[in-house]
Amino acid sequence: MTVSKYIIAFFSIFFSFVSSAADQTHSVDLSNHWVGYSVLAIFIIAYVFVILEEKIHLRKSKPVLLAAGVIWIIIAGSQLQNSDSHAIEAAIRYDFLEYAELFFFLLVAMTYINAMAERDVFKALRDWLVSKGFSYRQLFWLTGTLAFCISPLADNLTTALIMCAVILAVGKNQTKFISLSCINVVVAANAGGAFSPFGDITTLMVWQSGIIAFGDFFRLFVPSLVNYLLPAIIMSFAITKDKPVAAATSAHVQHIKPGGITMVLMFLATIITAVSFHTWLLLPPVYGMMFGLGYLKIYAYFLSRKLHRQHIKALETELQSEESDEFDVFEMVAKSEWDTLLFFYGVIMCVGGLGYIGYLSLASEFFYGTFGATTANISIGVLSSIVDNIPVMFAVLSMNPEMSELQWLLVTLTAGVGGSLLSIGSAAGVALMGQARGHYTFFAHLKWTPVIALGYFASIYVHFLLNG
Repeated sequence: MTVSKYIIAFFSIFFSFVSSAADQTHSVDLSNHWVGYSVLAIFIIAYVFVILEEKIHLRKSKPVLLAAGVIWIIIAGSQLQNSDSHAIEAAIRYDFLEYAELFFFLLVAMTYINAMAERDVFKALRDWLVSKGFSYRQLFWLTGTLAFCISPLADNLTTALIMCAVILAVGKNQTKFISLSCINVVVAANAGGAFSPFGDITTLMVWQSGIIAFGDFFRLFVPSLVNYLLPAIIMSFAITKDKPVAAATSAHVQHIKPGGITMVLMFLATIITAVSFHTWLLLPPVYGMMFGLGYLKIYAYFLSRKLHRQHIKALETELQSEESDEFDVFEMVAKSEWDTLLFFYGVIMCVGGLGYIGYLSLASEFFYGTFGATTANISIGVLSSIVDNIPVMFAVLSMNPEMSELQWLLVTLTAGVGGSLLSIGSAAGVALMGQARGHYTFFAHLKWTPVIALGYFASIYVHFLLNG
């Protein structure tokens, strides 16, 4: 309850101060109206329920879905007499389009991960890691380093999901190892995604806006590396040097099922497709991801037919009596983390409502006008650990404050890695709370927030030291 009280106090003081300090420059400014206060209260209450998910066992998507509906009902009801009757509809459609692109991108990534898991790719990787004799501490470093290196090419969420699957496979019931490794992967994936236009949605937004050139993002490599390494070094001392107990003997090591390696290659091809579509055809990355889902489905059709024929032939020759090893790609879609996907819908629509009535723009104006660019950009990173960094970055881009490239790189860094301060602050953290349910939780992450914050401020110092 202490954490939720701090969250409520933060939001209440922050937004009330912002609304009283800002001017009336918005076409729809309800920040000092009962509508604004009501919407803000609903959002805070919903997020408190999200934070208390592990205590009350209420899935995080449920409160934000309800809050999103109530928020827009209140806004729409208060604007019935407005001369621009289509403004709210346009605002909702815009926010929904933002969500739709995120939804389908994540759905494809989750489908591929489920497909590779069904083909025992991660189980085989688990047995390989165990057979190599890596200790828990070595596995901690291996998964974190892989997350940092892969996330600049793949997005940080996909990278975190893959590494978490390996952690769960190796760690089994070792809750402390799973928890710390998930925290490490979240920090590493967010840090790795911060210096690449394709590593995070916020960096992609900045790149698409034309503010920072493609090559200039890589000036954030060293600060991002510091952001990952400093907390990892400290957390690694809490990991035992013991080795996991082998899950199978050498005679029964898990092998990848037919089609597994091909699906790994197809997933890499899907990432390349998404990047290529955006780079050369100027299409949103989600189109490349959906195209990749298309050739996964086609491949699954032929794979399923091949496996079915092999099963029938085996039965006829009485070589085996096992069940058919068929593959249904639609089952992989159904196994996606729907609680996470719906959670993102609720968050984006809730924050979209706050933005429509003026709170996000007022916050940007207040920060940059009062504290200056450096303090504002550092605060943006802290804020992104509570509110999703996508609408926060969108608000900054919409305001387009006068800043040097150094400051735009700073806000790109802080918005990318600031979400690591809390488990709910990034897509990677939210997804891993669902994937490693019972092991990686909000409060487990919160215990290490001071260490993560040390890496956060160290990365900012290194950024100014190298790029200033």
